[in-house]
Amino acid sequence: MQGKGVIKFFAILLAVVCLYQFSFTWVAQKVENDAKAYAKGNAEKEKAYLDSIATQPVYPVFGHTYQYCLDRELALGLDLKGGMNVTMQISLRELVQSLANDNNDPAFVKALDNAQQESVTSQKDYITLFVEEYEKLVPNGKLAPIFSNQDNQDHLKFNASNSEVESYLKDQASTAVQQSYTVLNTRIDQFGVTQPNIQLQKSTNRILIELPGVKEPERVRKLLQGTAKLEFYETFDNTEVYPLLNNVNSLLGAKNKSEEKDSTKTAETTAAAKDTSAKGNSLLSKLKNNTKNDSAGLNNQAKLAAQNPLFAVMSLVTTQGANGQQQLAPGPIVGYSAQKDTAKVNAYLRSDDVKSIIPRNMKFLWGVKPIEKTKVFQLYAIKLSGAENGPVLSGDVISDARNDVDQIKGGYEVTMYMNSQGAQKWKTITAAASSGPNKKAIAIVLDDNVYSAPTVQNEISGGVSSISGGNFTLEDTKDLANVLKAGRLPAPARIIGSEVVGPSLGQEAISAGLLSCVLGLVVVLVFMIAYYNRAGTVAVVAVIVNVFFLMGVLISLRAVLTLPGIAGIVLTLGMAVDANVLIYERVREELALGKSLRIAIADGFKHALPSILDSNISTFLTGVILFVFGSGPIQGFATTLMIGIATSLFCSLLISRLIFEWMIEKGWDIKFSHAWSSHTFKNANFGFVKNRFKFYIFSGIFIAAGLVSMFTQGFNYGVDFSGGRTYIVHFPNQNVTTGDVQNAVDKGLGSGSIVKTFGADKISITTNYMINSTSLTADDSVENALVSSLSTTPVTKITTKDIVSRQKVEATIANELKASAKWTIIIAILVISAYILLRFRKWQFSLGAMVATAHDALMVLSFFSLFKDVLPFSLDIDQAFIAALLTVIGYSINDTVVVFDRIREFLNLHHAKTDDPKEVINHAINNTLSRTIITALTVVFVLVVLFIFGGAVIRGFSFALLVGVLFGTYSSICVATPVIVDFGKKDLR
Repeated sequence: MQGKGVIKFFAILLAVVCLYQFSFTWVAQKVENDAKAYAKGNAEKEKAYLDSIATQPVYPVFGHTYQYCLDRELALGLDLKGGMNVTMQISLRELVQSLANDNNDPAFVKALDNAQQESVTSQKDYITLFVEEYEKLVPNGKLAPIFSNQDNQDHLKFNASNSEVESYLKDQASTAVQQSYTVLNTRIDQFGVTQPNIQLQKSTNRILIELPGVKEPERVRKLLQGTAKLEFYETFDNTEVYPLLNNVNSLLGAKNKSEEKDSTKTAETTAAAKDTSAKGNSLLSKLKNNTKNDSAGLNNQAKLAAQNPLFAVMSLVTTQGANGQQQLAPGPIVGYSAQKDTAKVNAYLRSDDVKSIIPRNMKFLWGVKPIEKTKVFQLYAIKLSGAENGPVLSGDVISDARNDVDQIKGGYEVTMYMNSQGAQKWKTITAAASSGPNKKAIAIVLDDNVYSAPTVQNEISGGVSSISGGNFTLEDTKDLANVLKAGRLPAPARIIGSEVVGPSLGQEAISAGLLSCVLGLVVVLVFMIAYYNRAGTVAVVAVIVNVFFLMGVLISLRAVLTLPGIAGIVLTLGMAVDANVLIYERVREELALGKSLRIAIADGFKHALPSILDSNISTFLTGVILFVFGSGPIQGFATTLMIGIATSLFCSLLISRLIFEWMIEKGWDIKFSHAWSSHTFKNANFGFVKNRFKFYIFSGIFIAAGLVSMFTQGFNYGVDFSGGRTYIVHFPNQNVTTGDVQNAVDKGLGSGSIVKTFGADKISITTNYMINSTSLTADDSVENALVSSLSTTPVTKITTKDIVSRQKVEATIANELKASAKWTIIIAILVISAYILLRFRKWQFSLGAMVATAHDALMVLSFFSLFKDVLPFSLDIDQAFIAALLTVIGYSINDTVVVFDRIREFLNLHHAKTDDPKEVINHAINNTLSRTIITALTVVFVLVVLFIFGGAVIRGFSFALLVGVLFGTYSSICVATPVIVDFGKKDLR
């Protein structure tokens, strides 16, 4: 084997990197355990502890802070960790109305209303529906006069056609959605959530937000749904504000001293503080000298902080002067504070005593983001203007903004355009700011956060301005451009669905699921050793190393682990074992030919390589398609699948080979079977091709029955797809578990309900019971049925008063998920078919793969429809089912390609005119039967254990996988191959 040294180097390097990535999770969890031990159940004390240590080194070897480790730990999704799930929709109706300057023409308003109603069920976007409705109401009507004005003449002429108006509106809608996404993204940063997930769906104007671990739902709703408020403010200079801050610091210090002496001489303290600020000599130097002298006399930091409360939590902004001495830096930034100290600074500045000495036209605002690679925020001094003490200009004057490149100085900048009204005001404002020797800055403020505060160099006329910064990145300029446009297009984002959840699997289900996965893996590894003798131990080592590498890479990429992600891992493990099985079966064939062990192993790896690569590449392409076109759970599945394929190839082809080489060098006797397993399927000669019409009939009847069932009785849709009602319930019995509640609800309301923890003493119950009822009393009926169901057992008994919250979940969310899953599956099948055509050079192979994959999906869907009310456990169609279906498709493609590869090999060996292609193909299937059955068995072992021990919540998920794998194995042999035979009778000879 060539390149052993290089492979060893990369293996060791990857192992070290993965250990390093795992270490962040261990360190972060240790800190959190320390916080829990310190707080002793007090949530506020625990949060305060973690906030205080956020910027402290907790990783001794590398000096990393807790926040650094927290950002890099293994992130769990909502279904495993809990948190908040919010779906927001951009109101395009209000956008169109605003662009028309609130036109009240009856036909225009009627078209808006009709489009809104149509958009609920139509696949067309809102803008298209609006234009169609207007043209219906006013057949010869022109839309351009409604929307065209002086400010948008460059984009929309007064005589533009309706189609041009439609394009303009769609462009504005896309801009509105993108800028809302930017604003929401920035707001989410304020929650301090680990691995938030925010997804933009432009086709539906929806933004899906997942905030794992968030514990302040009302604050989240308020902050996410607030209207974006863009404003421009003049600023004070740091040198102007420092005397005031020194005054505040002295006042707070004197107050602390007064409190220590139990004195009430507040008036004298204030006078002394004012006297201090009035003394004109170098205030900065005086403060430094005082601090130095005080430090000499004080033995601990607490006393120093008590004497200088403000400056203990806020650093001054200084620079080195011409004489080498530190002096106040010019500009609007007046201080720096660590994130954990910003709340204390706010409290000081908002205290009654301090507010009394702050001028009425001054306020302090924080920058929107911390300084790069730190948790330190900048404090700005904002100057309020006019009689109402407001901004000098509001954001509604912005007509456009875009990110550009500075052609003269290089670097990135933002070009801002104002309407005629704004341009006049901006000329006056910039003239005042740029006059005199000390040029002033203008702060750009959104939602009371300073995004940028550029210094005005000269008067700006014409309404076109360039904003540049020495450290602007491309992303910075894109964000700022979107922020500037946020004040122009009032298209509010409204919450149409939100859930505060505990882990959707429940802690018991998570523990059971993880335990069953580990147990299933152990069963597989034991089977590999039992079947392949000592060679099986090599497979065991390779699979364990593969899991280690896979998890390490997932953590390093900041991927969020969810239930669909676990499904991808399950498939990856099956494929990893499959690669070893392919190699071992080939080695056994080479040994049967009388080759030596070393040569047999080398040839076994060589001959198995095409099958392994084809099957893994085809499955990897499936993952790429699912990741690009899918969303939410589909992307989570695709991420783990693609990473898993890469790591399993590395381990199966290279790590396993290294181990075998080492064992041969040591002179070990390597056996690839036991006496009982050496001849399994060796002389198999089943008539798969001859009996293909029986398989056609069986599959055809089953799918036909399934289609009839789908169109007549349908499926048991979970709440994800049907919508439902969510109740937050407080249980008097503190010992109740989510399992107790799930059982009670399922008995009374039927399967399909979702039960999750909610805080420390409440449980969230979401049910689709009576969801299609149009009765006015449906809400009361469902609530009464819920109370009755829970009251059937003493441990779950409640009354109506125990229901603390009620909410209806929109069903439209599910329609998008279904459409997304459907189209990603279709595109994946087409791409895989194209790849197989490229590799196998015959369209019959592509057709066979396409038919087999569609067959497996239809068989699983049929099974779930036919037996939805027959089996004693839930067969719900939900997000977990989508993950299972995707897993089945990935497995089916993998299995099918391996069979195809052996058929291609046999057809090339037996190409004489006298050889019957049917017999050759049948012989190829039988020859690879051992590999097909063993691979299927290893995956089935995992799934059976998961089904039995995984708990009720994921039983439907594991059963879908189990059914799909069985159908996938069946279709690879009995469906895909017969299609090749019947459509290639002449071409294959």
